[in-house]
Amino acid sequence: MKQKFDIIESTCVPLPLDNVDTDQIIPARFLKATTRDEKFFGDNLFCDWRHNPDGSLNKDFVLNDPSYGGCILVAGKNFGSGSSREHAAWAIAGYGFRAVIASSFADIHKNNELNNFVLPVTVSEGFLKELHATIAKDHGAKVRIELPSQTVTNLTTGSSEHFEINQYKKFCLMNGLDDIDYLLSHKKDIEEYEKAHA
Repeated sequence: MKQKFDIIESTCVPLPLDNVDTDQIIPARFLKATTRDEKFFGDNLFCDWRHNPDGSLNKDFVLNDPSYGGCILVAGKNFGSGSSREHAAWAIAGYGFRAVIASSFADIHKNNELNNFVLPVTVSEGFLKELHATIAKDHGAKVRIELPSQTVTNLTTGSSEHFEINQYKKFCLMNGLDDIDYLLSHKKDIEEYEKAHA
């Protein structure tokens, strides 16, 4: 069972770029790993942007800027495009992000995030633009995401939007269940059904 998702209130890490693909999120050379090691993948999130060609830290990249932090990544549009590698969602979760806010997501990556207990929050481009402006002005600005009501709020401006989510995935997130946990929670019902239809 994973950590239950209800309401989070956090500062944000801004990545105001469109079309960030899964190879940028986690480069292909890290896909040799066949098991999910959250620390390994989290340590290598956006690896080629976090480091210069000589391996030194790129001080201009947002993850290397100590003035930014929190468990919410604020991206652009079409986040997670490219290959369907689940490793990208592993890296986002492994780094410590619990939610990604964007104006649109690649469908497969969006589902991979949900399967790995990261909440993808789709907002309008206007809301996203205002949020990025708020964070740029105040690196300590906070966002509140309420899964029960499916709302996201910029706590600096008070602007709020409703977001959509598959109701099954919402139930799983709020109860800390992955697909197998969900099935096991209905084990008794399944066994009774099987007996009745033997």
